[in-house]
Amino acid sequence: MALRRFAARVMAGGSIASMLSIIVAGVLARRRTGSLASAPNATSHWIWGERAGRRHQVTLRHTALGYAIHHASSMWWACFHEAGLDRTRVPAWVLAPAMGAVALVVDYTVVPRRLTPGFDRHLSRTALVSVYVAFSAGLLLGSRLTRGLRPVHRRAVRAAR
Repeated sequence: MALRRFAARVMAGGSIASMLSIIVAGVLARRRTGSLASAPNATSHWIWGERAGRRHQVTLRHTALGYAIHHASSMWWACFHEAGLDRTRVPAWVLAPAMGAVALVVDYTVVPRRLTPGFDRHLSRTALVSVYVAFSAGLLLGSRLTRGLRPVHRRAVRAAR
């Protein structure tokens, strides 16, 4: 039962974070490329290589795959966010931005270039930070929506009785 609740929180937070961040990435990439699809297409470089960053039209091969990779990555980070909320007393409004900052650093300095999101091909550094701010907001919103339904800690349950 606890695993189901954890999975539901991860799915909610990860999905909201994924959608908000890809919308921001797409809108900001459109300023440079003229296409909303440029940002998710760039992420498909995991499979298709560097040429994917030069694809700007909506395609199943690049756009859908790029978004699927981005969404899966968002779920990955949402797992850490939710686990952090479960295991610490750090509030979501503090942990979500911290997780977004960690994700940005890991995505662009730790992992090999082939495994980066690829948004940097179409975004300035400031715009890239905006994408991760949107991602953090999605994590926060997801945790607020799902945790608002039940008390977060056992102590809160005891106090409510």
